[in-house]
Amino acid sequence: MLLVGVMGGAIWGIGHLMDMPTKARWSMIWLLLVAVLMAQVVLPADNPLRTATGGSAAPWLILIAFGAVIAGYRQLLGYLRVRADGDVAVETPRPEAFSETELDRYARHIILREIGGTGQKRLRDARILVIGAGGLGAPALMYLAGAGVGTIGLIDDDTVENANLQRQIIHSDARIGMPKVFSAETAMKALNPFVTVRPYNRRLTDEIADDLFADYDLVLDGTDNFATRYRANAAAVRAGRPLISGALTQWEGQISVFDPAHGAPCYQCIFPESPADGLAPSCAEAGVLGPLPGVIGAMMAVEAVKLITGAGTLMRGEMLIYDALYGETRKIGIQSNPTCPVCGAGQKAAVV
Repeated sequence: MLLVGVMGGAIWGIGHLMDMPTKARWSMIWLLLVAVLMAQVVLPADNPLRTATGGSAAPWLILIAFGAVIAGYRQLLGYLRVRADGDVAVETPRPEAFSETELDRYARHIILREIGGTGQKRLRDARILVIGAGGLGAPALMYLAGAGVGTIGLIDDDTVENANLQRQIIHSDARIGMPKVFSAETAMKALNPFVTVRPYNRRLTDEIADDLFADYDLVLDGTDNFATRYRANAAAVRAGRPLISGALTQWEGQISVFDPAHGAPCYQCIFPESPADGLAPSCAEAGVLGPLPGVIGAMMAVEAVKLITGAGTLMRGEMLIYDALYGETRKIGIQSNPTCPVCGAGQKAAVV
């Protein structure tokens, strides 16, 4: 059994050095245990390999069963955490027809040929998750609520600070010190009481990402750090959900729709690894124009509405870059990386 333990440790260590996803490393260890169990069952009793791996199938069966119980418990715990942290009050079933108030509220959408009543109903039935209730999340959340998206989840573990109010327009001076998700919920419900807001006052982690993403149709990433961006991208790919991602620096912003399930690249195809320290300073370090997050965040909401309603052409396979200082926009084509460790052959090789 010592030999198998050493092999398992080597798999975990090499996977860590190669920056493989935790789930991929666990999958490889599970395959190792299954291979050892098969060796104990198939090989003769005096076979050296069987002797070196314990000589009996019984302890491996117990270990695998115990591991399965632990894995199941962790999955259940993660699911319960997601549900406990969110607004999980029983949602009142919505009637098929819009009320007179809703028809009047969404009239400007309904008369648009590309949206119409059918598209507005799709928005009402949609479930959108926004990661981050800061600069990008603030305008995106307000416009999604105003557009009548039926269920909006938002996850963030930060609190409102005085320095946020220069650009994070969903918050107010009176709500300084309040968790951002609850401050945002207050503003969204004040704007549109017909939407359901589900705040998650916590950081996005690997333990909850899969269960959380599975509950939504698409995800908007408005985070300001690379670790969370990579985590959100990997979870979106696993769930088969489109990821609308925005980013900011000083006077410039960018936006793209990452959607490998429909032939577009994922975030890691374009940004294989995070930049070295100091090459991509945060807004707090480098500064950011106050209205800039509003421009990019509103664009993110536009792409979300288009995706849900089927209107127009999405920014799949292209990235829009907006330079506020010179009033210029440009688009660049982006392509999938066949060896991407998240959505390409690299990912498939990691889990085989």
